[in-house]
Amino acid sequence: MARTKQPHVRSQLIERAAHMLRTRQPITLRALIEGTGLSTMAVYTYFGSMDGLWSAVRQEGFTRLASKLTTVPVTSDPVRDLAALGAAYTANALEIPDLYRVMFDAGFELEDAAGADETLHVLVATGERAKAAGRFRPDVDAVDLATQTWTIGHGLASLVATGPLPDAALAHAIPMLTALFVHAGDDPATARESVERGWAAS
Repeated sequence: MARTKQPHVRSQLIERAAHMLRTRQPITLRALIEGTGLSTMAVYTYFGSMDGLWSAVRQEGFTRLASKLTTVPVTSDPVRDLAALGAAYTANALEIPDLYRVMFDAGFELEDAAGADETLHVLVATGERAKAAGRFRPDVDAVDLATQTWTIGHGLASLVATGPLPDAALAHAIPMLTALFVHAGDDPATARESVERGWAAS
């Protein structure tokens, strides 16, 4: 009779693999399960292979990000909401630096690419709301704007969560996002106020 899979074992292996990768430890089956009380068969039982494990590690990062983005409330100010989503993105990176580093390793396929894409689509939908509200010009491409917003958040998150900059550097997002949104058609003073409120929400 097949054993019942235990979610905490799967999570334990994912967390350990991500940590080992970030800390540049040699990753072998034996090193992965060392000190866990698990056998090497656990990797095959839960992931099928080591490649399956790395795919799961990447997916877990996006799953956590999607969950974080759902905590951002929708308000009557879509520009504020865009900034708040950016702040949630960076906060998530700081909370899970090991997983965050692995999320963008395209060397391994995602288990659910559509689920990962949805994290960007949240930004796209919010950009469309800003256009409908008259904050951004009608000709602004919401996908391009979402990608640029993501790029700002990702750059700062990478430099702070896994790089050389202190947490205080995240505040640089405020002038950068403000400039982006003004370029998209928003009023400078209004954009700055919305971004400041959104960035402070996380």
